[in-house]
Amino acid sequence: MKLLTYYLLLITYLSASTLNLSMSSSPSRLNPILANDSASSEISDWLFNGLFKYDKNGNHTVDLAQSYKFETPTKLIVKLKNNVLWHDGENFTSKDVIFTYEKIIDPKVFNSIKSNFQEVQSVKAIDDFTLEIIYKQPYFKAIETWMVGILPYHLLKDEENLMTSTFNKNPIGTGSYKLKEFKTAQDIELIANENYFDGKPKINKILYQFLPDPNTSFLYLKQKKLDIGGLTPIQIDRQIDDEFKNKFTIIQKPSFAYSYLGFNLKNDKFKDIKIRQALSLAVDRQEMVDILFFGYGKVCNGPFLPDSFAYNENIKPITQNIEKAKQLLKESGYDENNPFTFELVTNTGNDTRINAAQILQYQLEKAGVKMSIKVMEWQAFLNTVVHPRKFEAVLLGWSLALMPDAYPLWHSSSSKLGGFNLVSYENEKVDKLIEQGSTTINRDELGKIYKEIFKIITDDLPYLFLYIPDAITVVNKDIKNVEASLVGIMHNQKDWLIEEE
Repeated sequence: MKLLTYYLLLITYLSASTLNLSMSSSPSRLNPILANDSASSEISDWLFNGLFKYDKNGNHTVDLAQSYKFETPTKLIVKLKNNVLWHDGENFTSKDVIFTYEKIIDPKVFNSIKSNFQEVQSVKAIDDFTLEIIYKQPYFKAIETWMVGILPYHLLKDEENLMTSTFNKNPIGTGSYKLKEFKTAQDIELIANENYFDGKPKINKILYQFLPDPNTSFLYLKQKKLDIGGLTPIQIDRQIDDEFKNKFTIIQKPSFAYSYLGFNLKNDKFKDIKIRQALSLAVDRQEMVDILFFGYGKVCNGPFLPDSFAYNENIKPITQNIEKAKQLLKESGYDENNPFTFELVTNTGNDTRINAAQILQYQLEKAGVKMSIKVMEWQAFLNTVVHPRKFEAVLLGWSLALMPDAYPLWHSSSSKLGGFNLVSYENEKVDKLIEQGSTTINRDELGKIYKEIFKIITDDLPYLFLYIPDAITVVNKDIKNVEASLVGIMHNQKDWLIEEE
């Protein structure tokens, strides 16, 4: 009997544990369809669920959905789980999904995800736990669209203005944690949801400490007042000691972002592909990674990220070849007496990017290329250089989603002013492949299409793809069952345990 009592006490002790995290800014609205800032999105992810989510390998899987099938390429039938409760004990049903959809497309509700639903023609309930979703045409992001958190119909059906609703500060969701209290610019405490449909999390509380200064966050990590944090390359390389490494597990993975040098393809200087090839061969990308990130990064060699289904593993990284670069420049009419010159523009407020520009300048000089650097304040850079396309070359970066979408960056129609095809890249075959991919609901088929797009773009060299920084996460070693993955470490947080000292 004593052994049983001890065991029960131990389980209670473990379940009463707290996961200490930090946030650098205060959330604005804890509402999944209005969460435009990173803090709001992160907290909302604990509180709400979508119909679908990503598994640890980056493939979509069910969340609030029990199962799904495409009856036709444009008709999706979704069966919902029938054991889901909102935090207030009410049942989750198809009414909630339809209500959320109607709020997302409501012109009075301002959100950044409306465009994700523009291919949806209709959503209707067949019964309390079955939905029929009709698309205007087959849509390659038909499943990903429904990863957005679902809102409670029973609480918000009579709400006149969702934008100013008190719900946004006192949210009720279906998620694995519930909000204890939210006050702007203060710590936020989340409590484990005992009725969570996938089982109560083993860690009872999550405490987000409001720490606007990154130096304070780093100090808190070193003092073990935080359980999880991100480190910069210089911090991990120069500012932590063996004691820190004994306390924390270091998890390194490529971030969902890359940096690039983009050519203005409307400019006569860069219309000759030999010039672009020469500049590419003159650059040592690995040297850039080593200098900028102390090796905590990798070379980028194309428009889609490594380990994604769109990545073409047959494309090898370009290695520096100064002699070949000089030869191509000579064939295009440039030599020591008539060097190729151009201006690279980038922005202030990003030391890594400015340092990268200086490294590029040094490397290109070896091939006889004269590159000048212009650095501008961010808004002025966007408004007078980037958006009006008044540049020869720019140094910028993109953050990418797990589900790549080539249309905004690479389709010729996106090169018009206001679009994201900033370099005015045009390739008819790429356009056709993008259009073909956007109406493909088979992931394997989409992968083949995107790998072909990857190869054509890397051959055309509209960008010099440069580097992918690592995301460096440290986790308190007292936390057990942490599992690194493509999507990060939080995918199995429900199963984490904290062993108290």
